[in-house]
This record gives sequence, C-alpha cells and structure tokens, in this order.
Amino acid sequence: MKYSILAPIALVVVVLTQSCVSNKKYTQLQSSYNQLQDKNRDLEQKYQSGQQDLTGSSTRVKSLEEQIASEKLNNSNLQEALNKCLSSTSQGNVNISKLVDEINSSNKYIQHLVNVKNTSDSLNMVLTNNLTRSLSADESKDVNVKVLKGVVYISLSDNMLYKSGSYEISEKAGATLAKIAKIITDYKGYDVLIEGNTDNLPISKPNIRNNWDLSALRASSVVQSLQNNYGVEPKRLTAGGRGEYNPVADNSTESGKAQNRRTQIIITPKLDQFMDLIGKAPEKAQ
Repeated sequence: MKYSILAPIALVVVVLTQSCVSNKKYTQLQSSYNQLQDKNRDLEQKYQSGQQDLTGSSTRVKSLEEQIASEKLNNSNLQEALNKCLSSTSQGNVNISKLVDEINSSNKYIQHLVNVKNTSDSLNMVLTNNLTRSLSADESKDVNVKVLKGVVYISLSDNMLYKSGSYEISEKAGATLAKIAKIITDYKGYDVLIEGNTDNLPISKPNIRNNWDLSALRASSVVQSLQNNYGVEPKRLTAGGRGEYNPVADNSTESGKAQNRRTQIIITPKLDQFMDLIGKAPEKAQ
C-alpha cells in the first residue's frame, strides 16, 4: 500500500521538473526571437534609407544627362534662329546681339554640366582604380569592382567574406576589408550602403527565419566590422538585406547560386555635395 502511494507522487515530481526546464528554454528562445525581430526591423529601416539615397543618386545622374541633352537642343535652336536673323535683312542688330548672348550663356552652362559629370566620373574612376590596384590576384577572384550610372559597386563573394552558412566575418576577409575601408576613409564625400544578397535555397538555422534575415545580418556584420575594426564613420554607413530577390545569375546552376550569394558595398556621392556642384552654374548674360 505504501509503494502504491509513492509511485504517483514520484511521477508528478518528474513531470513538474521536466515542465520547469521546458518553460525556461522556451523563455530563452522567445527572448532571442524578440531580439532578432527588433534587430531585423532596425536593419530594414536603415536599408530603406540607403535605398532611397541610392535611388536619388541614380536619378541625379539621369537628370544631369537630360539637362545636358536639353541644353544642347536649346543651343541648336538658338543657332538656327541666329542663322535666320543673319539671312534676313529685316532683323535689327539688337536682336542679333541678344541671340549671340543667349547662345554664349547656353554654351557656358552646357560646359558646366559636362564638367560636373566629368568630375563625378573621374572621382569614381580614381576610387575604382585605387582599390583594384590594391587587391592581390587571389583577392581579385572574389572581389568585383565596377561603376554604373555614377555609382561604385564592390561585390564580395560569400565564401571569402563569411564562415560557411553563417553571418560571422571570416578571418581571411580581414585583409580585403581593410583595403576597402581605407578607400572609404580616403573618400569622405561618399556615403556607403552595404547590401546583403543570397541564392534561393531556404535556410534552416537557429534564430534565422529565412534569407531576408541572413542577408540583413550579413550586411550588418560588414558594417560593424568596418566601424569597429577599421574606424569608418558609422554615420556614413547603412546596412540592408535583399534576400534572394536581387539575383544576378540563374539560380538553377551551382555557378549561378554562387554569384547570387554576395555582399555589395555601394559607394555614392552625398546628395548635398552633388547638388552644390550643379547649383554653381555660370550666370546668364544680362
């Protein structure tokens, strides 16, 4: 009779003990999950801000090219009007003189816009050449540098940058990041967007829900490395993830997947400095 009473009591103690351990583990996992959600929301906000800056930079370059084309067309129309004035005896010297002044003013502004664009392109090419020359032959295999629409793109492969299946920076990436950080530090008039990208394979890791999380965490790791290890000003940096939704190759092949697993460091001129250059146009003739 005594043993029949003690057995249920022991069973209750075991169940309560297991339940206690399970609740504690659940609380820890819930806390980690909440922290990850907060961090992901912060990264998404920073990414959206960086995307707006990047879109603005591309728009400014396109606007500049449109202004140049418009001014050239205006110059052609003025020249045509002047030719008509010269061929007509009914036009007076005053009108001819005014047209000449307008043509000269238009030519000056065209040259100014061309100079602004050339200055921006020249700075980007110097930046790109300096970085490319600093990379070793092995580093060049994992780093791709190009200029597109006035923006410098530095694409880094994931197998060089991160530990396998992780968002932690690998030791072998240090030398390459140091060279990139020096370029960023030397060109203080530029903002920097770090953009993570993945292939389309689903990920199954603790505290990483999907490729959105992985790409954003990888971008954040690069930002923090540039700030903490190489002294890049954090106010110039933005981290964002694009998950699997910005591929540059076909995900149906291993080669394509490898190209899509990349982190891009996007260097763009600051908006206020760019607008200052455009705003300093030659004065029109009175």
